[in-house]
Amino acid sequence: MSTEGTFNIPIHTPEPAPAGSIVVGHDGSKGAEDALAMALELARKLSAPVVVSRAWSIATAPRPAGWEFGYVPAMGEFTAAVREELERDAHPVAEKFPGVQITYEPVHAPPAKSLIAISHDALMMVVGTRGRGGLKGMLLGSVSEQCVRHAACPVLVVRPRD
Repeated sequence: MSTEGTFNIPIHTPEPAPAGSIVVGHDGSKGAEDALAMALELARKLSAPVVVSRAWSIATAPRPAGWEFGYVPAMGEFTAAVREELERDAHPVAEKFPGVQITYEPVHAPPAKSLIAISHDALMMVVGTRGRGGLKGMLLGSVSEQCVRHAACPVLVVRPRD
């Protein structure tokens, strides 16, 4: 673990996904749904397992089930809450691919950093795009662009379908 998080909260460095797997980033957006559908379709054709990953921080994590005012949940409780939300968000797409082996990996780290680490030994990474273009896109930076530039495996960026 590194301590690059806000307030010295440790950031998790994930283990790489199994070799030959397809890693897909899922942040709950429409672009993530499109990326997941593409990743699962490719996985079905290639007989490859899929690792669905969601990066999170304390600010973006859902409240754990046992959360009460004044109680600070353990990191494991936040991780479990993120995993539950990720599985719930991915379910409508995942259920269309019953033969594909899917695992879910919530990671307490910045999105690009976590996807790049997880996909190190993967067959490929699939990411969506939120479609930020022009000046705003250049100023904000892009997770998909960082993944394309720094991943050790091929990266497929799935554009929104109109």
